[in-house]
Amino acid sequence: MDPMFNDIETRIVGALMEKEKTTPEYYPLTLNALIRACNQKNNRSPIVSFDDKTVAGALDGLTFHKNLVKRVISDDSRVPKYRHALTEALGLNEPEYAALCVLMLRGPQTLGQIRGRTERLHAFGGLDKVEAILKGLMEREDGPLVVELPRQPSAKESRYAHLLAGEVAQEEIDLVEPAVLEVRADNARMANLETEVEALRRELEEVKQAFTEFKKQFE
Repeated sequence: MDPMFNDIETRIVGALMEKEKTTPEYYPLTLNALIRACNQKNNRSPIVSFDDKTVAGALDGLTFHKNLVKRVISDDSRVPKYRHALTEALGLNEPEYAALCVLMLRGPQTLGQIRGRTERLHAFGGLDKVEAILKGLMEREDGPLVVELPRQPSAKESRYAHLLAGEVAQEEIDLVEPAVLEVRADNARMANLETEVEALRRELEEVKQAFTEFKKQFE
């Protein structure tokens, strides 16, 4: 199967897919809401900073040339809104939709990561269910949508990536797991908090000591 998207289009469609399931009351999305969804700092890898010109230009291609995004104009809204049409185009069921969505938004992931990150989209129940869905996506008659990546020397588990934007680049294969980066960030924040708490404890002891000395002057 030829690539359906470039990287910008992948983020746009992935964001639309996520918001359709997690915030249906606000879906379809306005241009501004879609930009915010693309540029989220959480649940995204890599982090991007698209401007309105970038997103609007990509939407034109997805809407008028590829027919993979639909523009919605309603009487109760003064601005157009957008919804994706990937489900219809690929005939996706709910678990396939969920797996592809998180792969589009967060890059290559292990079975466990996919299962954990799809909870708001679909409850897989077990890793075997995730693996079965990915296998189906890899063996489609019209061409694979997912690939199992070569296992890294230091990794215990294989990772999977989508193929909607073509073959996976080597830098994506070599990329440190987002979960590892998150743990490192959490450890750094914890160390900073511990330092601050210790400094506050010392300051409190100094204040208590000064107050004790002050009281002695009146005894």
